[in-house]
Amino acid sequence: MAGPRTPKSTSRTSSSSSRTARERSGGGHSGRRRLQKILAEAGVASRRAAEDLLRHGRVTVNGRVAKLGDSAEPDRDEVALDGVPIAREPSVYWLLNKPRGVITTVRDPEGRPTVRGLVPDREHRLFPVGRLDRDTEGLLLLTNDGRVAQALLHPSYESEREYRVTVRGEISVETLRRLAAGVALEEGRTAPARVGPAVFDAATGNARFTLTLIEGRKRQIRRSLALLGHPVRRLVRVRMGPLELGDLPSGQARPLRPAERRALLASTGAEGPVALRRPGRGPR
Repeated sequence: MAGPRTPKSTSRTSSSSSRTARERSGGGHSGRRRLQKILAEAGVASRRAAEDLLRHGRVTVNGRVAKLGDSAEPDRDEVALDGVPIAREPSVYWLLNKPRGVITTVRDPEGRPTVRGLVPDREHRLFPVGRLDRDTEGLLLLTNDGRVAQALLHPSYESEREYRVTVRGEISVETLRRLAAGVALEEGRTAPARVGPAVFDAATGNARFTLTLIEGRKRQIRRSLALLGHPVRRLVRVRMGPLELGDLPSGQARPLRPAERRALLASTGAEGPVALRRPGRGPR
């Protein structure tokens, strides 16, 4: 397995670049972090909602009312919401084989089945890392560790996502090359991808191949292949970073094994992450 990826360098000063890298990777426990980020990673509120909490004076740091733009050190400062300190808990990681028809969210106002309902852990405030659309299956990580989630999803880390793709029709080598080179979508051309050889099944009229991406735009694979004339019939994610789906049955979830956890933390640069939550509240 490849070693941990680090963000690409920028034109900022060395001290600014180092600070940015530490913020993205977690940078140890002692770094200062924006309060809205701390609250969001705790599962207390989304980052936007956390900004509203700060604007309304509901957040304090060491007893002092905080304002938007303030930061804190989670391991040293007492961050509280409405006077209730945010307590620390160990980070947890669950691997789920998401079935088709399940929504990638914690809760759904329409009452549709969600990925959170498939994970038996009711003690921790888990959230899905990234999103698989309703019809896409396969590997999904749920965690309460916001730093790992950010590192897996941030484009500068180029964390790989590998998919098994089934499309309609016999797809040509030239079309696969176009897919690998990048497809011009409405919001811009997709990043180069790695595409495996296609196998055509004459009995079903479908072709199968693997596709590895380093970005995750909304319905990117489905939109790209539709433009290339091969609508997706089935899409299964089999790997995300160092994590592999393996033989986990559809609809089942399990905690990461110790080796998987070590590989995940090494690949994201997050050493000994700490997640936060408000005490006395169950999962959303």
